[in-house]
Amino acid sequence: MQASRPASHGTGAGTTALVYAAGHRPSAALILGHGAGAGQHSTFMVDFAQALSELDLDVITFNFLYTEQKRKLPDKGPVLEDCYRAVIEAVRAHLESARRALFIGGKSMGGRIATQVAAADATLPVAGLVLLGYPLHPPGQPQKLRDAHLPAVGRPMLFVQGSRDAFGTPDELAPIVVRLAPAPAVYVIANADHSFKLSRKDPVRQADIYADIQRVVARWITTGGT
Repeated sequence: MQASRPASHGTGAGTTALVYAAGHRPSAALILGHGAGAGQHSTFMVDFAQALSELDLDVITFNFLYTEQKRKLPDKGPVLEDCYRAVIEAVRAHLESARRALFIGGKSMGGRIATQVAAADATLPVAGLVLLGYPLHPPGQPQKLRDAHLPAVGRPMLFVQGSRDAFGTPDELAPIVVRLAPAPAVYVIANADHSFKLSRKDPVRQADIYADIQRVVARWITTGGT
């Protein structure tokens, strides 16, 4: 699937989106944007997309333009947001499941950009947001919060946050989410970092953690974000 947009912020470039189709009739579609340091082909993104598609969701991943163009530094916010909006338009045009119920979100930066897109347009047909490690602030800079726009999102949100997340712990999120409506769901991963990795290397336990997250996400979506 290709997604492109007029050059409203200096680029008319297109990007590539991948569809992980559900094996059965999908209950909804979920777009996941990648984090700042790894694209849609990263192990995390591929594994999560595949697993969620096996839980009866159509899952769509994509590359932000800087990743598609093999640049290391992310574009400015407006360009990232334009790219995400173009993907939403393409997905709704191509997938029936997205026209029934579309959820958006992503890993770290991908989730943050999804919240900014949703906050900027109350009419956007988005049923809810899935935020896998929301980057509340840069590591070591808790005063630089990225929360001012969150009250304007106005949709159900699921925050999945590791208790050791250097970009924002569940305790740091707590006073923010209580001010949001509808009330978000927060799923805390004990002893996990920004990518939900445990402090001790334990492949079996780590796989169980990821599987638990995937089931929580799928259940939350199939129940309409409640």
